[in-house]
Amino acid sequence: MSGDGTPDADAGTGTADRLAPVLRPVRAGNGFEEALEQILQVLRLGLVPPGERLPSERELAGRLGISRVTLREVLKVLADQGLVESRRGRYGGTFVLPGPGTGGGAETAPRRRTAAADVEDTLRFREVLEVGAAGLCAADGLTGPAADRLRAALSATRDATPADYRRLDTLLHLTLAELSGSPTLAAQYAAVRASLNDLLDRIPLLVRNLEHSQQQHAALVEAVLEGDADGAREVMREHCAGTASLLRGFLV
Repeated sequence: MSGDGTPDADAGTGTADRLAPVLRPVRAGNGFEEALEQILQVLRLGLVPPGERLPSERELAGRLGISRVTLREVLKVLADQGLVESRRGRYGGTFVLPGPGTGGGAETAPRRRTAAADVEDTLRFREVLEVGAAGLCAADGLTGPAADRLRAALSATRDATPADYRRLDTLLHLTLAELSGSPTLAAQYAAVRASLNDLLDRIPLLVRNLEHSQQQHAALVEAVLEGDADGAREVMREHCAGTASLLRGFLV
């Protein structure tokens, strides 16, 4: 059990792996602001779903490179905004609350027209990063634990319910970005994915689109694990184009 009364189990490999692409030591000078930005990103990406507990204060402070006093200030802001709540006791800790964008569908956020330039900027940057990450992973040849992580992330999306699909889809793409071997690429992708999810939460989940996405996911992982860099890039490019078509149709 950690010093703040939270069992250390909540900082196990499952949650740690999910948060690895997002949480990183902040730069000196803006510790509070950058820590708040990163934890907000975790919540916006749905990496810790509603009802689940964030890692312990000790774990979060260590990952972010800040004091626990600063971290508590960040968590207070999040609690004041109705995003998390603190619970005491043996099974206490900081728990994520339901909020806009956590349900994975149009019911949780109003559908509205969005500036075409904003949508296009997000979509193009996302494609550049994702296609690049897919090519890098395939060229490097993922084996062992890295290959197992990618297979597990794919399996999770295959078994996901519609309500949980977007979060697990996000985790699959974040995993690929992290496995590219470039921490900068992974961090940039996490940021653009948060923007992408804001857009996706404004449109409905379509069963047919999810089925098609799963076929593309399977082809992508196969290409990556076979070391087919050209094939991985092409599958990812097509996958990004499908998402882009939906968003343009609903939002622009």
